[in-house]
Order: sequence, then structure tokens, then C-alpha cells
Amino acid sequence: MNKLSVKERAQIIHMLVEGNSLRATARMAGVSRNTVDKLLREVGAACQEYQDKNLRNLPCKQVECDEIWSFVGMKEKNVPAEMKGKDVGDVWTWVSICADTKIVPCWHVGSRDLDAAVDFMTDLADRLSNRVQLTTDGHKPYLQAVEAAFDGEIDYSQLIKIYDAPKWKTEGRYSPSECKEIVKKPVSGEPDLALASTSYVERQNLTMRMSMRRFTRLTNAFSKKIENHMHAISLHYMHYNFCRKHNTLGTSPAVEAGIMDEIKDIKWIVEIADSMASAPKKRGPYKKRAKQAISN
Repeated sequence: MNKLSVKERAQIIHMLVEGNSLRATARMAGVSRNTVDKLLREVGAACQEYQDKNLRNLPCKQVECDEIWSFVGMKEKNVPAEMKGKDVGDVWTWVSICADTKIVPCWHVGSRDLDAAVDFMTDLADRLSNRVQLTTDGHKPYLQAVEAAFDGEIDYSQLIKIYDAPKWKTEGRYSPSECKEIVKKPVSGEPDLALASTSYVERQNLTMRMSMRRFTRLTNAFSKKIENHMHAISLHYMHYNFCRKHNTLGTSPAVEAGIMDEIKDIKWIVEIADSMASAPKKRGPYKKRAKQAISN
């Protein structure tokens, strides 16, 4: 079976992380869409595994968290009754970011309820090496999730934005509501409200929408499968954390956080995926086959 070279696969990945769709990438690379899809699944799974193992004991001091909306297959309002609960409809990506190093320690893909918030915050707490100041928006599930994950060992505040009525109700066209007031509220510990902000994580949300075609609004490039949605997010953060030069830092977030000594290139991602694919898999327990009766 023919296999693309490391250089060819790196070019395809580069196209994907720069915001191109699967079909556009296939056309530019001169390969089939199935080839791009298969590569995304292989590399995405490797990126998820690598970051889960290596984004640990992070020296973050200020962390911001937020959720970004997207959907798989169709929007929630269009999901028929017989397809409810079958990985279609609205999907939320919970994102954390270190305000100093700009590294993204973890993310969680799921619903926007308390269970998802607890899973997300528990994962975040396990990746930090010291007490941090945390800022989120006013989403209520954060209150219980932060308490459950950190058990009070955190300086936590909420930044709540109050908006005017949606303009489309008065102007007849879509435009975002204007923020008329910002309220900073301490929740636990002793947070410095002067440092309470969600600006960096909201900017990271914009980076996601610009870097992944499936997050672009008002197009037909949305995810059709939840698995591919998660693979694309894992690849995006692998590139963002380790390979992309941050304009403010002048280096990658992983270098700034002390995880790496240098910015990595995209070929490095391909090589990691290859090494994980070639690693011997642990075999499960041996099962004897049942004897079959022999007929004469």
C-alpha cells in the first residue's frame, strides 16, 4: 500500500491547521479526501495521547477558562427525536489557558452541563504544579466544578459581562450585543480582582475559529462526526502549544512554559504519530477458542 512521505503528510497537516477544510486540503495536496480524513484521525489520536502525557506539572500562576460553541451534524434545534443522544447537535469545547505562558493545559469536548464542567476542572487541577488564580465567566456549573476539583485550594473569581438586548430585535439584522457592564466577583480564596480577566481565553476562541474550518460559522464545513471533531481540536492544540510562534512571546507556549527547549516543526508531529503507530500494542488476555463439533 502506498504511503505518503513525511514531507507530504506535514504539508497536509499544515494546510489543516491553517484553517482549510478536508476537501480544500485534498484538492491542494492532490490526494483523495479519504486520505486527508485518515491522516487527521491518525495524527489527531496521537496528538491527544501525547499532550495528555506531557502537559503535566505546569508552572501556571493565572489561568482563564471559557467554553466555545460548535455543532456536529446539525444544530441542536434541528435534531429529530430519534437521533437525540447520538453524538449530533450542539457541542461545547471547554478551554483553559495560562495567562503568562499562553499554553493551553487542557480542553474538554462535550455538553455545557455540570458533569462536563467537573470533568474539565478535574483534568485541569491534575495538570497544575501549584496554586493558581482562576478566572471564568458567570456560567453557574463552574461554581460546583471548581470546588469539587480544587477543594478550596485556589484563588477563584468570576468575570460577568452584562449585555444589551440583541440588536436584531430592533435593527432587523444580526449583530452582536454590546457589553454594557463588567462585574468582577471573588468566589473563593483571595483572588486579585485587578488580574481577573478572560481576555486571553476569548482570544484563544477566536484563534480556534480561524484555525479550524469546522468552527467557522454560517458554512457547511461543520463536523459530521464527533470523532473527527475531537481529532481536529487535538491537532490544533498540538500545533498551537508546540509548533506555532506566539507573536507576544516570540516563541511557542511550550517553550515559554519550560516543557520544550525549542519550537517544533510540523514534521515532528508526523514523526510522533508514526512512532505511536509503530509502538507494540499491549496484548489482552489469551482466550481459547471453543471447540467445534466435527461432523462426519
